[in-house]
Amino acid sequence: MLNTEGDLMRDYPQVIVPIDHIEPVPRRIRAVLAGEVVLDTIRAQYVWESPNYPQYYIPVADVNPLLLVDEKATAQGPNGTAQLHGLQVGGTNRPRSVRILTPEAPSSLAGTARFDWDALDAWFEEDEEVFVHPRNPYTRVDALRSTRHVRVEAGGTVLAESSSPVIVFETGLPTRYYLNRTEVHFEHLIATDTVTACPYKGQTSGYWSLGTGEATRHEVAWTYDFPTHQLLPIAGLIAFYNERVDIRVDGTLRPRPTTQFSK
Repeated sequence: MLNTEGDLMRDYPQVIVPIDHIEPVPRRIRAVLAGEVVLDTIRAQYVWESPNYPQYYIPVADVNPLLLVDEKATAQGPNGTAQLHGLQVGGTNRPRSVRILTPEAPSSLAGTARFDWDALDAWFEEDEEVFVHPRNPYTRVDALRSTRHVRVEAGGTVLAESSSPVIVFETGLPTRYYLNRTEVHFEHLIATDTVTACPYKGQTSGYWSLGTGEATRHEVAWTYDFPTHQLLPIAGLIAFYNERVDIRVDGTLRPRPTTQFSK
């Protein structure tokens, strides 16, 4: 028998990887700046500088040397001494955006380059663009179709109601409920121009704030018109922040989680 407080509602626990953990990236990694390929490698390494997600470390041999600018300076980091470089593509400059590790670094990282993520225009795993930061190989995201009854309210006003949601389970985040547009009462919502990105779902296509009752609460819903292929079931559907509205699932009010999206 299904328990509405049970396993289906439980978020995937977050796998905490130790800082300084290193392992090979099994995917081709590329990045571009001003239309030029800066790096192209099948030998990247994941390095966890923090426990939540890794960074890419790229063999210098797989970086276009014509785009590197040696800034004749060094800096100390958690993995030893690094030589500071900038990037230059035509009139586009990204000073101090690359750190190349010297032989003092751990043997597996010596001669690798660590790029500031935002210094590049786009990053790719194989042929799929990756946003915000590298994907954590220990993060799992599933989009599952369901017939559970979901009702979304704010201040007693019904914002949406559905018996055919797509439920998204993502490591370390609350369960999200994506609903058909025809089941959302947009007369209570106001579209905004906010755009955000997620390493696992892609770039959002729209956000909405409350237009009634609790109008001061900024942005309560969003959509992905063109999500990553793993999350195609949510394309065009609308999700609400559990942290900012009341969500009932099969008649049971879900507690509002406390996350970075609570305010």
